[in-house]
Amino acid sequence: MNATPAQEPLDPRDRPARLAVGVVGAGRVGPALAASLALAGHRPVAVSGVSDASRRRAAALLPDVPLLTPAEVLERAELVLLTVPDDALPGLVEGLVETGAVRAGQLLVHTSGRFGARVLDPATRAGALPLALHPAMTFTGTAVDVQRLAGCSFGVTAPEELRLAAEALVIEMGGEPEWILEEARPLYHAALALGANHLVTLVAQSMELLRTAGVSAPDRMLGPLLGAALDNALRSGDAALTGPVARGDAGTVAAHVEELRRHAPGAVAGYLAMARTTADRALAHGMLKPELAEDLLGVLAEGDLR
Repeated sequence: MNATPAQEPLDPRDRPARLAVGVVGAGRVGPALAASLALAGHRPVAVSGVSDASRRRAAALLPDVPLLTPAEVLERAELVLLTVPDDALPGLVEGLVETGAVRAGQLLVHTSGRFGARVLDPATRAGALPLALHPAMTFTGTAVDVQRLAGCSFGVTAPEELRLAAEALVIEMGGEPEWILEEARPLYHAALALGANHLVTLVAQSMELLRTAGVSAPDRMLGPLLGAALDNALRSGDAALTGPVARGDAGTVAAHVEELRRHAPGAVAGYLAMARTTADRALAHGMLKPELAEDLLGVLAEGDLR
């Protein structure tokens, strides 16, 4: 019996129903998403970018894709990624509609965490199909972003009739769709900013203080500690709390505040705010004894007065 010859794997570009993709706003996000869609067989056809940095990103992640005006991008594309800053998005949508750039049946995808699909209403009234697909990921503007999209959650908001299309696009980019109600988008985005953006600030401050304390490689010292803390927090939530605040070590916290005032006064307000929040959560979960919390909260209140 003759063996059946192995079939050649299908080139993504040969798949049916591939879309022409355009990017309006070549910041860190748009070119990475378009490059990811290209791996799934879609065709990036145009990108707009103003700054030199955005043009370099587009050239690196979307080689041979022409740089055009936003109106020209919409003219060529069936799927348009609107990847501009949150505050610029409403004005961009209104401007594109007023100039007649939006076509009926065109998929308009924005990547703002703050907004749902409603911000695209002017375009929807012009016949466009509105999707809000926000990747819960921090971007560097390099090719590594495309790899990081594998397994990345996307906050998805769209009309019910477009739900399957929205989820399919996320899956094609290697992501995991997570449905977010329109009215919950600002809270959803605040939660991500609280966790990710503030984490960068905390880590950067911690590294600066360690350098001041004489540590030669603060990144190497913090890496295992922060990795374990993050893993424990994701697994156990507040039960993962450790350290002097959770234990009620008021004297240690007072010493911290004193040292921060001497060496990094700009870090004191953040330390006090996070310590107070940590104490409140530790108390609420029965980890911090009330009799110890009184002295601790007194130290934190005194720190605010100085």
